[in-house]
Amino acid sequence: MPRIVVPNLLCYEDLIGDEPETFAWPCLDERMAASLCYTSGTTGNPKGVLYSHRSTLLHSMATCTSDGFNLSSADTALLVVPMFHVNAWGMPYSAAMCGARLVLPGADLDGASLYDLMQRERVTLALGVPTVWMSLQQHVQNAGLMPTADLCLNRVVMGGAAAPRSLVETFETRFGARVLQAWGMTEMSPLGTVCNALPKHRDASLDARIDLQAKQGRVLFGVRIKIVDADGAELPRDGKASGHLRVRGPWIASQYYRGEGGDLLDEQGWLVTGDIATIDPDGYMQITDRAKDVIKSGGEWISSIDLENAACGHPAVAEAAVIGVPHPKWQERPLLVVVLKQGMLATRDELLGFLQNHVAKWWLPDAVAFVEALPYTATGKVQKMKLREQFRDYRL
Repeated sequence: MPRIVVPNLLCYEDLIGDEPETFAWPCLDERMAASLCYTSGTTGNPKGVLYSHRSTLLHSMATCTSDGFNLSSADTALLVVPMFHVNAWGMPYSAAMCGARLVLPGADLDGASLYDLMQRERVTLALGVPTVWMSLQQHVQNAGLMPTADLCLNRVVMGGAAAPRSLVETFETRFGARVLQAWGMTEMSPLGTVCNALPKHRDASLDARIDLQAKQGRVLFGVRIKIVDADGAELPRDGKASGHLRVRGPWIASQYYRGEGGDLLDEQGWLVTGDIATIDPDGYMQITDRAKDVIKSGGEWISSIDLENAACGHPAVAEAAVIGVPHPKWQERPLLVVVLKQGMLATRDELLGFLQNHVAKWWLPDAVAFVEALPYTATGKVQKMKLREQFRDYRL
């Protein structure tokens, strides 16, 4: 027992000491409740989602397929995603199903600690949010390491937020690891799409592969997606039309726990995701923004995600977030909020000049704010609500 003053502290080993070492697993209805997770609360109060044994099993089977994470007993998977974040994206169940080995990093999530752990445990697959991999990327660059020689890593799953193109390129070229963007929600157990390449992409150029990896991917078997306009009419899958994303499937929630938060589904039974997306002819879906985060300027939409990813390509930028601020003529205009890398400098004009080569001219932020840190949720998502509160009196 630790030498600590905690009232009614009990020793785990003492509690189970008199219990039998074997356990007769009961026969349960597959639709009984298995676990309860809460949304991260980036756009409102957290709400509970209750998963059944059936939905969890089906989700696990899908993630083990080659169109999912291609998980097998040959893998050693590093979970840099916490278990309270949608059951670590279902990995504890998927790994148990196929016999993969799990590596749990604990509280040491800095780049140096993760690199040492990946090297020591011979990790082949790693899963986490982009901010974690940005930290690892900076450690490798600052220390002059050679990941292809040190690590066994061959694929990295990124989810929870869109991964900047520069980050995807670093893992492809410096780590020799394929990036799998994955998309889902707490309401989806969580996975809906994974960005795996099709046979037609085998001989694609590096730029083409990175362009593909920037997308959130194709649906797992059993999941259906579509995009609709403001009136609910389905939009074409041409990679250009942008609309409200809807999803349905066997592990998709029908309502929040105890009915909180109102209806989850539309009139046809599709989950209203709150995301704005495109779908191309091959079925690859790409999130362009959250409906609540998209910047409405002069009747047109500006994607905060695209602006953030472009800004992160600047060598001095560690993190970036974009929010809309009021404008007397255009309704809203983008404000770029930037965290610079340690020891590096950049000016507003320098950043805007850099962005000119990556986004449409009318998308360029009207202003840049430099901050020491961005507000994040426990699951690694930028809290746009807090940013809007922080800059609520900002005037262009």
